[in-house]
Amino acid sequence: MALELFQLQFDSNPVLQMLAKSRNVRPETLERWTEIPPVPIGIFKECVVSAIEAEARSAVFYSSGTSSEFRSRHFHCEDSLRIYETSAIAWYRVHFPGSWQRMVFLTPPPAVAPNSSLIHMFEAISREAGSINSYMGNLDRSGGWSLDYEGTTEVLLQAQAEGGAVLVLGTAFLFVQLLDYLRSRATRLALPPGSAIFETGGYKGVTRELPKALLHDLISRQLAVSGAAIISEYGMCELSSQAYDGVAGHPSSERRFAFPPWARFRLVSPENGLEVGEGQPGLIQVFDLANVYSSMAIQTEDVGIRRGDRLELVGRARAAIPRGCSLMTIATD
Repeated sequence: MALELFQLQFDSNPVLQMLAKSRNVRPETLERWTEIPPVPIGIFKECVVSAIEAEARSAVFYSSGTSSEFRSRHFHCEDSLRIYETSAIAWYRVHFPGSWQRMVFLTPPPAVAPNSSLIHMFEAISREAGSINSYMGNLDRSGGWSLDYEGTTEVLLQAQAEGGAVLVLGTAFLFVQLLDYLRSRATRLALPPGSAIFETGGYKGVTRELPKALLHDLISRQLAVSGAAIISEYGMCELSSQAYDGVAGHPSSERRFAFPPWARFRLVSPENGLEVGEGQPGLIQVFDLANVYSSMAIQTEDVGIRRGDRLELVGRARAAIPRGCSLMTIATD
């Protein structure tokens, strides 16, 4: 399926075709999905990586930031959004099998941030769940995300009083800000039994960064949820599928990220592009069959380690990877 999809994308996506040709790759010469050349996410910042005609583009997702300049753009049409939502909901269900009386989002609502793939995913999940939804974020003057601290506290206290399981969803930096606020007010909450946390990682220089284990420990103590109920998600606007590091409510000694069956990952050396061995760090490549209308093969700027069929996320690459369409020139040199 990956080879067939690459053939379709090669024929209909000019940027992808140009990149493949610059690497002397043609669909008919490939025998395995591992030979498909991934598109570096930097190219999404400077080029339109899309097979969708301009008039049919009904949505665009931008990578995180306060300005659309030099941010990745992932264009969608009605069909690709349906695929995106189907993929997101299906894999979310596997890792959050519970039901929630209330879902609390530490993000702006979709109407305020319509170009966020994360918020679009949250909205798709919430429609499926049929819970009471509360979006507690907004945009600050710079266009970044801010949190209504008092309102969030009130909503969580209300959920605590109601007694039904609640799911709190947000980025790592918004959880840090919420925890700092609660600590400054000497406030500790006790979310109802069965509650869970959906944490997406990412700080973007907005607040101090905490190791994931410490962040989860603070969440557990401040909100009275077990560590097993705190699940991290790994995704990006250039992809249509996500990975999770556990199943809510199921304790695990090893928290590694798992992609859905319709996605694969490889880890390659930044020096020579060859796949690294088990237990060795490498740049993460993701092959996502749900990315039908852009590129199913993506080269990220993140570093990971393979642990069997799961991924240990290390962090961002130290050296900046060459950005954008200039890679086409580099690949030809």
